[in-house]
Amino acid sequence: MIAPSAVLGQDVRIFQPDLVNLYGCVIGDGTRIGPFVEIQKGARIGRNCKISSHTFICGGVDIGDGVFVGHGVMFTNDLFPRAVNADGSLQGAEDWAEIPTRVCDRASIGSNATLIAGITVGEGAVIGAGAVVTRDVEPWTLVAGNPARLKGRLDPTTGRKL
Repeated sequence: MIAPSAVLGQDVRIFQPDLVNLYGCVIGDGTRIGPFVEIQKGARIGRNCKISSHTFICGGVDIGDGVFVGHGVMFTNDLFPRAVNADGSLQGAEDWAEIPTRVCDRASIGSNATLIAGITVGEGAVIGAGAVVTRDVEPWTLVAGNPARLKGRLDPTTGRKL
């Protein structure tokens, strides 16, 4: 479902729009979105991005221009998620604070990576498939593993490993 509250730029392509869930988000010009993607209220996707299938982008996530997001990538926006308060009552919006996450221009996030709330992924950085990113990723670096660790530096001109 694409809710009326979703703001779509020009030439946004949504493959199988009946199989996505977009609401209260902003999607930049030329971005492509695969099936089974959810982008929540308060998320922003830049221009000319590719968001692959089965990806979850929660509120508070800000993705720059030209970013690749692989299949099944998961973002979080809460460091201490709970269903209930100490007294057993269900938590509501007032019971937690959204923690923002930033992905800078031209970064790439491999399939099935998980990004923990509050981090910044630097420009041109590459996150390996299946990585669990728990801290900031420097620009033009390659990280992989659980937790994600530095595996190399990238040439800003070519994007290839040095």
